[in-house]
Amino acid sequence: MKIVNIFYWGARVVAALIMLQTLFFKFSASAESVYIFTTVGMEPWGRIAVGVFELIAAVLLLVPATAWLGAGLGLGLMIGALGMHFTLLGIEVQGDHGYLFTLSLIVAVCSAFVLQHDKTKVFALLKSFQKS
Repeated sequence: MKIVNIFYWGARVVAALIMLQTLFFKFSASAESVYIFTTVGMEPWGRIAVGVFELIAAVLLLVPATAWLGAGLGLGLMIGALGMHFTLLGIEVQGDHGYLFTLSLIVAVCSAFVLQHDKTKVFALLKSFQKS
């Protein structure tokens, strides 16, 4: 059980740190971020909105009671990012050798692990909607 908890905390921290690290590039309108969001037709509003949602997801991931919410939001955001890589951007963006794609994949896997670990909380929320 202890090793699972180590992976759980590690997945939360890794996903949060990756999302927090990319915020500087989104919020400072770095050339690569502007290129990406222009290519997918979401510049500038999409770049800023995705940055805000990634910030929220990262903070939620770091708080034990809300980690599953952050993981759900993070997974949703990364599914979108991976979808853009597969359809409009390609795996490699401006010669990054797939770095941004890999970061998206890591966050998606970490978020999925956190959601799986906290599935009882997810099911409890779903059950509360069913009763309403």
